[in-house]
Amino acid sequence: MAQNQCRMRYIVVGDIHGCFDEFQALLERIGPGRNDEIVAVGDIIDRGPKNREVLHFFARHQEARTIMGNHERKHVRSFFGEVTPSRSQVLAREELGAEYSSWIRWMEQLPLWERLPQALIVHGFFEPGVPVEEQRPTVLTGTLSGERYLERHYRQPWYELYDGEVPLIVGHRDYSGAGKPFVYRDRVFAIDTGCVYGRFLTALIVPDFQFVQVPARTAYWPR
Repeated sequence: MAQNQCRMRYIVVGDIHGCFDEFQALLERIGPGRNDEIVAVGDIIDRGPKNREVLHFFARHQEARTIMGNHERKHVRSFFGEVTPSRSQVLAREELGAEYSSWIRWMEQLPLWERLPQALIVHGFFEPGVPVEEQRPTVLTGTLSGERYLERHYRQPWYELYDGEVPLIVGHRDYSGAGKPFVYRDRVFAIDTGCVYGRFLTALIVPDFQFVQVPARTAYWPR
């Protein structure tokens, strides 16, 4: 991660889902400088081929961090017997082997949001009129129950109601269905672009709000 730069940037990366090679290709294209920070929107594991490599990257690099997505949350909850793991969690657990319990402890500590000077980052959704500190974890992480809660209480899509002070950056869903970032009125930036399904991995560089993408090498998980 080479280049010297005086101006700090935040490189906000969409759902990686174990696509480590694409993640590295994305960073090579961007060329992070020593003042830059890498922030993932969550769902860094499951479904893709290299979960261990992705986890080790974020655990070992001081300039890189991630928030909790619904997949990390489900790993933690299924490990403690609160829910039944899905196939992607079972496969990731098999891949991680003896390391799995230590990664659960690491995932348990992940924050539900990240506040940058110019933006707020959550994985899934956001309820209007509620401070981020008081948001339901199921809403922030984008679980099915969180989505149903919003549908019961609001007629409009959640992103049309976003009322935060700064732009919101989310992952969780490829709203375009075609591997393109979704932007709503320059207030909500959705950057999950379906890499694990064979589309693209996307980063949003803040404060310029510039998109950078690399194509997936293949479709790793069937839709």
